Amino acid sequence: MSQSLAIVAARRFGLGWSREGLAQIAGDPRGWLLAGLADPRAALIESSTLVPGHVVFHDAQLAFREIKRMRALTDAAGRPANAMQDGDMMLAEPQAQASGGDGARGEIRGQGASEGMDEPAEPAQAGLVKPADIRKRAFRAEAAARIAHAGPTRAPFLERLVMFWSNHFCVSAAKGPVRGIAGAYEREAIRPHVLGRFSDMLLAVAQHPAMLIYLDNQVSTGPNSPVGRRRERGLNENLAREILELHTLGVDGGYSQGDVTNLARLLTGWSVGRADRPNTVPGRFHFARARHEPGRFPVLGKTYRNGDVGAGEACLADLARHPATARHIARKLAIHFVSDSPPPDLVAKLAWTFRETDGDLAAMARTLVETDAAWELPARKILPPYDFLIGLGGAFGIDLPVKRVLRLAQALGQPLWQPPSPKGWPDGDDAWLAPSAIRERLRVAELAADAIVKTGADPRQSAQDLFGPSLSEATRQAIDWAETRDQGFELLIMSPEFQRR
Repeated sequence: MSQSLAIVAARRFGLGWSREGLAQIAGDPRGWLLAGLADPRAALIESSTLVPGHVVFHDAQLAFREIKRMRALTDAAGRPANAMQDGDMMLAEPQAQASGGDGARGEIRGQGASEGMDEPAEPAQAGLVKPADIRKRAFRAEAAARIAHAGPTRAPFLERLVMFWSNHFCVSAAKGPVRGIAGAYEREAIRPHVLGRFSDMLLAVAQHPAMLIYLDNQVSTGPNSPVGRRRERGLNENLAREILELHTLGVDGGYSQGDVTNLARLLTGWSVGRADRPNTVPGRFHFARARHEPGRFPVLGKTYRNGDVGAGEACLADLARHPATARHIARKLAIHFVSDSPPPDLVAKLAWTFRETDGDLAAMARTLVETDAAWELPARKILPPYDFLIGLGGAFGIDLPVKRVLRLAQALGQPLWQPPSPKGWPDGDDAWLAPSAIRERLRVAELAADAIVKTGADPRQSAQDLFGPSLSEATRQAIDWAETRDQGFELLIMSPEFQRR
């Protein structure tokens, strides 16, 4: 029984394998998981090769400005001023539009325009660095650091929590300016708070440039603000809507369209510093008072006086402590780690912990581990592609270069830091079971089996080491009857034991 619980600890709560091995975990599976929560610093990624997000943002913006300057010189030298070429419209500052409903969410799934932040579509002048290249380098460095951190970690449960919260508060690197800072966003706004207060993480993500740009809040302007009156700018509700619907209360949390609009008003002026704006730090959160909508606005029955950044911060703090937020977060955490239909008593205990501890995320993680219901259900949840790839490398000791992980994750349908919408990646049991996705997993299994066989490993022994008494008789027989070791490993990798947690 203890070895079976060790399997649950390693797979349901971890990354599918452990450095310690099942024998050591079996002594105290719960204690092993809780020990991984003892040091919050274990969630941090500190590397001299990583550049702070605001530095990447600033460097890309300076590169963009230099390309724009050189283009202007070229225009002055011979191209008619009114002869706009491809990409010129991207230099213009877009009009912020009032948003609402699913249509607004659809608009932010693609590249989108971001006030003076998109690189031109034309090739850069010879010798000039393109903003896209700066962002690409930063993205790959962050991805490499994340993958390298997951491999040797002795706290896989903690890493899973990082992945959960990063998806809960997701941004997308598919939006050009976000690409260079998506990894920094996770490193700067998620990891430092993963065992802290929910309210602190909520504020950190809402004020991070990656989230502000992804959801277009940096262009949201109060109609009655100085900028709004002078330039007829509009309110953008994207960030406010996702905070209420996805980040805090949940879609059934009892808020109204009026609450969305008023929260959006409270968040006007929450912007990003730019190199061409005095008194701002490029790439860091900046409160643009001239865009801030004045007045008094009620959200969920409480009125906030909108005079400065404090009104929005106070509203977020109240949302973080709302009972509906406790229920929404509790259910989502239970679905992610346990089942699409989680035990009601588990959800109730998690929600109670959230309320009683003022959103202490470490306390919620401990409650999840300490509740028997979280351990009793059979393994049904399919591993998402990224988890599958990380688990492959760890389980069989094979090296997966960063470029290959990124390429395979994309082929499997989960490109890193590029969820399909602000809802993040799906968490349902059948989310990754489309026929094309299964074919890609089989292809990956074939590639992995070829690499594993070269290490001299035996599939029957590997199956026993990984799953012990939890290995089903059907899987055991299939591996025993395999015609080759390659085929044996393919069957092991594609088995329910390996694919589900």
